[in-house]
Amino acid sequence: MTLVPGVFKAYDIRGLYGDEIDEEAGKRIGRAFIAVTGAKRVAVGHDVRLSSPGMADAFIRGALSAGADVTALGLAATEMVYFAVDEGGYDAGAVITASHNPPQYTGVKMVSAGALPLSGETGIGEVGRLAMAGEPAPAATPGTLSDDPDLLRRFVDRCLTFVDPSAITGLRVVLDAANGMAGVYLPPVLEHIDIDAVPFFLDPDGRFPHHEPNPLLEENRVFIENAVVENKADLGIAWDGDADRCFFIDEKGGFVAGDFLTALLARHILDRNGPQTVVYDLRASWAVRDAILEAGGRPDEFRVGHAFIKRRMREVDAIFAGEVSGHYYFRDFSFADTGLIPALMVLQIIAQSDQPLSEMVAALRAKYHISGEINSTVADAGAAIDRLRAHYGDGRQAEVDGLSVSYDDWHFNVRSSNTEPLLRLNLESLVSEADMERKRDEVLAIIREG
Repeated sequence: MTLVPGVFKAYDIRGLYGDEIDEEAGKRIGRAFIAVTGAKRVAVGHDVRLSSPGMADAFIRGALSAGADVTALGLAATEMVYFAVDEGGYDAGAVITASHNPPQYTGVKMVSAGALPLSGETGIGEVGRLAMAGEPAPAATPGTLSDDPDLLRRFVDRCLTFVDPSAITGLRVVLDAANGMAGVYLPPVLEHIDIDAVPFFLDPDGRFPHHEPNPLLEENRVFIENAVVENKADLGIAWDGDADRCFFIDEKGGFVAGDFLTALLARHILDRNGPQTVVYDLRASWAVRDAILEAGGRPDEFRVGHAFIKRRMREVDAIFAGEVSGHYYFRDFSFADTGLIPALMVLQIIAQSDQPLSEMVAALRAKYHISGEINSTVADAGAAIDRLRAHYGDGRQAEVDGLSVSYDDWHFNVRSSNTEPLLRLNLESLVSEADMERKRDEVLAIIREG
């Protein structure tokens, strides 16, 4: 068996297949998952990676041996598993996936009833401790195994209720599934909307032969940015590997930042549903806060990470939440993140507007000058944050998640990576692009001292 402690992360389990985690470890994790959650009925799906069917089979064998009844969902996007768990009233669920990571990785995302995620603070650590401790004794009576062949249809039907499909018409749209899980659900979706789709890499292929399934990285967006312009499309949409995140390219080939997209979606949702609470992560542009307020909503800024955002949404009964990283969450979708619903909403917004996407975000780009997330490798993250805390002592400081410092016309957040010796900076200026760049360089110089 191969299993190293480092695969148990803050939000999921993830590591190099064969070198850090293997099938025997997957079986132990499945059994430990049942021990920690106490689940009697569990749904388990897997992504397209070459290692995923074997890892899913091992996880399922572990869960069965622990006495749980398991529904094997087969090939399923992460959000399809969330949907299955909530709709079916399962006690828990898991999807074998390494999300946006390269093909040599494997992992598990785990949820309890209602698709509420396990995190490092709420379950993953205990699963890791039990799995590392050894092979637990099997239950006296193993569980039973079943399947759910109708899941894809029900999932697509549910997502389409968030829009008026008949209103999504007259658009040319470039679609880039990166050979990941969006390629499973996009074909049936396209049967319900009248767009001129220009599809690329919809064929699920766990080798990800065309580019890594991580559109947050600029090099992975070059293809779709060029394709939108070359095909004279109205927009482009790209998905990450497990398809729970989507990313948007305007008709000029420009990337639309996740916080600007959150602002657009928040305004759209609040206009249709009246005053509601919207949660967003503390890295975000003030454009999000301002858009929520302008639409009569209640902005609620919270810490980064899907496990924290989903719990916060439940606490404040938020209708919607968005993160800079391209995660978008909906109360009526079990407070879960989905890559399909925001894609459908943006298509409807553009189809019903006389403005192209670039004009919709032009006012935001002109007023809110954002740095995007910038990583710095540091030997001592704590010391770097101490330097920032001292240097910007005259600013309004908060330490909900890393260090946030605000002034009247600019602000920044610096957070440590959960998995690497990195500090992540997000900075914004309301003055100008040049002012943002000056402030950005100043903060980075302090971070990178020594």
